[in-house]
Amino acid sequence: MKISEAKKRDLQVIMQKDPAATSSRIVRRTYTGYKALCAYRYAHKLWLKGLKSLALYVSFKAREKTGIDIHPAATIGSGIFIDHGVGLVIGETAEIGDNCVLYQGVTLGGTGKETGKRHPTLDEGVMVSAGAKVLGPVHIGAHSKIGAGSVVLKDVPPYSTVVGVPGRVVKQDGKRIADMDQILLPDPIMEEFLRLNKRVYELEKALDVRSCRYSITVDEDNVLPSEVEEIESQFEQNKSQADKPQE
Repeated sequence: MKISEAKKRDLQVIMQKDPAATSSRIVRRTYTGYKALCAYRYAHKLWLKGLKSLALYVSFKAREKTGIDIHPAATIGSGIFIDHGVGLVIGETAEIGDNCVLYQGVTLGGTGKETGKRHPTLDEGVMVSAGAKVLGPVHIGAHSKIGAGSVVLKDVPPYSTVVGVPGRVVKQDGKRIADMDQILLPDPIMEEFLRLNKRVYELEKALDVRSCRYSITVDEDNVLPSEVEEIESQFEQNKSQADKPQE
């Protein structure tokens, strides 16, 4: 694809996905993500022509101006949206498919001094949320979502969500994930805590052992709505029992 066509496609996607993008003129003049991508496309063309020193210099100047570090040897498709982008790093052998979204602080990096393919591959439609790190030659399947702050070290199947450190894959029934939603993500760590908490409660009940005075805070955000009343009632009962003086 020609540079002009890729730039046009990038611009179209930004206008579609960013509610703050009120005009293409403003995007071209002020969006650091778009500017960094434009510079990358010229640097990449120079790299492919063997002008590596010049390509690296273009990349260096773009990093100075935007705070976004994209190696000119990386392979990046069209329709890419880098939102804000400050602190974003894309390594030398990284590959990014069309229509991907990358937020600020994202790293597509390596894990050591290996040679050859050592950076991630992102298929079409992948979204990597703010501060997430995808390290090593891992493969992220199409239309997957990496949650904010996650650290991904293993391959991810298509149409999946990854959250946590290290990243844990949570499949969503093979259905496509909402494109720009960074908030409604599963929390497997909290789910495990709740499972263990319920298990401890059942054991204490079976052994007729009084539970600790206070337990994990319970609200609609970490249990099913139908369970809130039952758990809060049990919590108050345990608390009242713990407050009674020992006979």
